[in-house]
Amino acid sequence: MIFKTSHIFDFLNFFSKLSFRKANNLCLLISSYYFSKFTSRIHQKGSPVSISIEPTTTCNLRCPECPSGLRAFSRPTGNLDQDFFRKTIDELHKDLIYLIFYFQGEPYLNPDFLEMVSYASEKKIYTITSTNAHFLTDDNARKTVVSGLDRLIISLDGSTQEIYESYRIGGKLDKVLEGTKNIINWKKKLKSKKPFLIFQFLVVKPNEHQIGDVKKLADQIGVDKVLYKSAQIYDYENGNDLIPSIDKYSRYRKLPDGRYSIKNSIKNSCWKMWHSDVITWDGKVVPCCFDKDAKFVLGDLRKNSFQEVWKNPEYDKFRSAILKGRDKIDMCKNCTEGTKVWL
Repeated sequence: MIFKTSHIFDFLNFFSKLSFRKANNLCLLISSYYFSKFTSRIHQKGSPVSISIEPTTTCNLRCPECPSGLRAFSRPTGNLDQDFFRKTIDELHKDLIYLIFYFQGEPYLNPDFLEMVSYASEKKIYTITSTNAHFLTDDNARKTVVSGLDRLIISLDGSTQEIYESYRIGGKLDKVLEGTKNIINWKKKLKSKKPFLIFQFLVVKPNEHQIGDVKKLADQIGVDKVLYKSAQIYDYENGNDLIPSIDKYSRYRKLPDGRYSIKNSIKNSCWKMWHSDVITWDGKVVPCCFDKDAKFVLGDLRKNSFQEVWKNPEYDKFRSAILKGRDKIDMCKNCTEGTKVWL
């Protein structure tokens, strides 16, 4: 792995968000997690150091393995309210190290998105979002840089229009590249090192032959890093045209009988249940990003404070279920931690 100056800045920028309180809180989380893991008894100290919050469920694309793209949500859909967001951040910011402005949907479709980024940045929280980059106009690119966003992940799943749109259905590769260049131009104009810019390449069989091309494209444009991500496939047991043939980038392995299974073993532990969670646009708290349709609601921030939800019996019941039999929880069966490859 080659580290650029931008990588070092991003590393230092992340750690600049720490305070004594945040570091102490992180230590409490780590110690309580390992105590719970090794004793199989729930012990939860501290507040989350990371949350994901959903700006919107709306998306302009129709990606085949995404509930937003398929328009297949059974839960309510809508946009995150800015006042609710501020209230949530006001409660959490003293312990929060980083905030992921993404769950489902395209964040830039929420008209208040960048104002919320600015608010979180002012609270000294490391901010991250993921976008399909179709709305990074020159003006939005300028506003993005001004907002203080720390990390911008751009989905780029092909180096040609034909391959790109085979998964990002309805997408335009030229708009993605134009939006990326707009961000880079405004970083230069405003003499800003932020946001740290990433191309995320979701590896599926139709695009796997372009893995090297995307790395070259990123270097040519001036993108800071490329992330190759393995794809979650809903119907994988009998095979799927999206499963990569390159084993390194596949979450699944072929069995002797021709069927497929998940490669990773499912262990009875999950660090995410102790240090982070996900908040939907309408205030529902769910365990993690694998609960895309919010089937495991652990609390509602419209009715209770975050601490009341974080410490409630339902949350501990779910944590306990993880420790006793994670493989029995539907949401966890397709979970493959550690499947991202950085180059």
